Amino acid sequence: MFGRLKKLVSATLIDQAAATPHSHDEKLLASAVLLVEAASRDGVISDDEEATITALMERHFGLSGDEASALIVDARQTQSEANELVRFTRAVKSAFGPEERIHIIEMLWEVAYADGELHHYEAALLRKVGGLIYVSDRDRGAARKRVLARLGITGATT
Repeated sequence: MFGRLKKLVSATLIDQAAATPHSHDEKLLASAVLLVEAASRDGVISDDEEATITALMERHFGLSGDEASALIVDARQTQSEANELVRFTRAVKSAFGPEERIHIIEMLWEVAYADGELHHYEAALLRKVGGLIYVSDRDRGAARKRVLARLGITGATT
């Protein structure tokens, strides 16, 4: 009984969150949480992955180094407390246009490859997030190819 009530309340809150406009800070946090999730999927967030997330937040969102670092601390805390990603993917889906969502996928690929290899859990996350934020497999694959070319990685599989 309690489990059904909890699911109902949770579903209602998620629906309300999807219907409300997201603030700039919420969009940044949702994006950062997804990047942190990608970095942590293989069990550890490497220094290279954290540096990549920081650089991406600075470059894409125009944050200072201190702002990006503070956001990542918040994102790590939020990600460790979250039991699902739906609220973050819904925030990204509703807050960003199609081209920006493709760029979020590109950022996720960059984080996934930051440590030099793509773990199968990271690849699975990219497929899942791509679907949840309405980025087609074709666009997700094209984003991956752009990242591989930019990073100079050849012969990557998965």
